[in-house]
Amino acid sequence: MEVVKTDCGLCINCCGVNAYVEDGKLVKVEGMPEHWLNKGELCPKGARLVDLVYSPARLKHPVKRVNGRFQKLSWDDALGEIGAKLLELKEKYGAHTLATWTGSVGVEHFEMAAFNQRFRGAYGTPNFFNPEGICFRSRILARQITFGRYPIEEPVNANCIILWGRNPDESYWPVGRQVRERVKNGAKLITIDPRRTPISKLGIYLQPRPGTDGAIALAMMHVIIEEELWDKPFVEKWTSGFDRLIEHVREYTPEKAEVVSSVPAAEIRRVARIFATTEGACILEGVGHMNQFTNGLQTNRAFAILQAITGNVDVPGGWVTCPQIRLADLRLPIKENSLGYDEYPVYHQFGKRPPPYGSASMMTETMRSGKPYPIKAFISSGSNPAVTFPDTKLFLEGIKNQELVVSIDPNMTETGQLADYVLPACTFLEETGIGGFPYGISYCEPYIMLRKKVIEPLYESKPIWLIWSELGRKMGYAEHFPWNTDEEVAEHFFSTSGVTVKDLTDHPEGVYFGKKEYRLFEKSGFGTASGKIEIYSPRMEELGFPGIPTHVEPEQSLMANPEIVKEYPEILLTGARRVEYIDAQMHDVPALRVVRPEAEAELHPVTARKYGIVHGELIGVETPRGSIKIKADVTENIKPGVVSVPHGWAEANCNILLDARLLDTVSGYITMNSVACRVVKLQS
Repeated sequence: MEVVKTDCGLCINCCGVNAYVEDGKLVKVEGMPEHWLNKGELCPKGARLVDLVYSPARLKHPVKRVNGRFQKLSWDDALGEIGAKLLELKEKYGAHTLATWTGSVGVEHFEMAAFNQRFRGAYGTPNFFNPEGICFRSRILARQITFGRYPIEEPVNANCIILWGRNPDESYWPVGRQVRERVKNGAKLITIDPRRTPISKLGIYLQPRPGTDGAIALAMMHVIIEEELWDKPFVEKWTSGFDRLIEHVREYTPEKAEVVSSVPAAEIRRVARIFATTEGACILEGVGHMNQFTNGLQTNRAFAILQAITGNVDVPGGWVTCPQIRLADLRLPIKENSLGYDEYPVYHQFGKRPPPYGSASMMTETMRSGKPYPIKAFISSGSNPAVTFPDTKLFLEGIKNQELVVSIDPNMTETGQLADYVLPACTFLEETGIGGFPYGISYCEPYIMLRKKVIEPLYESKPIWLIWSELGRKMGYAEHFPWNTDEEVAEHFFSTSGVTVKDLTDHPEGVYFGKKEYRLFEKSGFGTASGKIEIYSPRMEELGFPGIPTHVEPEQSLMANPEIVKEYPEILLTGARRVEYIDAQMHDVPALRVVRPEAEAELHPVTARKYGIVHGELIGVETPRGSIKIKADVTENIKPGVVSVPHGWAEANCNILLDARLLDTVSGYITMNSVACRVVKLQS
């Protein structure tokens, strides 16, 4: 057997993999023992990569919908017809008529996202969207507003860790391992979450009402200031706006936060003191979860300020600035602003480098209504938004209004079933690309590796970068797509990095492209306008929003909207991950389905008794927007009155319950948590 050392592109962890190949076929995978992160281990889904590659759901060739049925056609015909239709629509409606959506794998699958953006630039549309517009970017932006850059939590060296709305055992399992190791070695653990996760039992646990985390963070600041626990030398020299913060948090007493959040004031004081008096402390907030509340961006800002006033910035175990690798930028200039540029100025106009994607919350409404202009073509690559995009009803209405829908994916998905053309992409194991997640965005490690091709693409599948390139050439954009092989693409990306493909070939386990430095601010200050950490942000205020975070009630809470709570008295959480699956992927793998056969809604026994629900029965979960049927998991590990529905299940799709009109008005993110709901006992 040949052993190919590569990395796993299933998720952002990018674990090292030894792939065993016999007669051109992948037969086994194991964790790479020498990989710095996973050290020879794999999660359940990573261990089933063979099933991923040889899934019965794999597309074998391009197909086109004809009279309601899919028919096979050649690549040449498929790309020719799609290209001709795109040019026709551009002539009729303008370039902004095309919207492209790249899935979450486009974050760690660097080539897919980069070539999508290059194609949209060649075509001229501003409408490139991806999950960062509903998931991750808001937390990045909150830190950039505060520090002028994006420091990353470093739990591996922390002496106090707050898991705030985060369950790493299910989503970032290597982080879970790191946290457990630190606790074993004496670190203090605090978990703040409506769901009591297994890891929370290793330390202090606070159980807030969903959507009130900002109030708790502000109350912690109140305690730290009142008791003079802040890092006085650091705050005086390296921050601006602390005097404003003193006045601002005066009203945010722990007693007030207790009324708002239901967390006892004494417990808020306790965790504030522990966090402020422990050298090397960091907050690990939910990767996407904490952004998806009415007050998501400002809550993330509050976390950043807590790190700042305790001096836990650029120190071991705090939030640390990681070196960045400079890969070649494939983007082409776009003249027109993205959707949301004017509506959400903080998100689009705050810094020197605005995000390359539009506000996802506006995408489907524009597809449906044609305002401010008609979007008539939609291309999804490496994603299944019919299941994973919030407010499924609106997404389906938008799709019905399209004149061209294309799905590019290894499998026939629910989105593919709605498309006019479905193009077969290969999996990450069938192409060479950039691995190790080059920005250290998860682990603060300046590390990169080559994601090596393990086997040749199956059937007629192609790398997604090549599909975008060949479509571009068909449409007359050949000058922008000169690359023909994976190796040429990799060489180009690394041409500006200081790392060569040869370096990575010689070191298949990966290489370090830089050295992590602590107290970097002593050399270069911070990247804000003031050169300091901006506790108060003048720019935020210029753009029409509070310069210091405030608590904002969830739009459908008892305090904000008592009328809706009369009909929908419970609080919905969506998005819970399971380690066996990645979003909507791998639900067809029998070995994983045996472990986690169906979606389950978690609710407390008190909530269950209210509706006459027993554990394991099929129930209804309803919101003002929609309803689903799902199995009940009656557990004491969730706050009474809260119902948690997992993400990624087509048969119990949590996104049917969500309303794209409920937003964080600062970031423009769709509210996916703290939504009013009710439980329905179904007739047997």
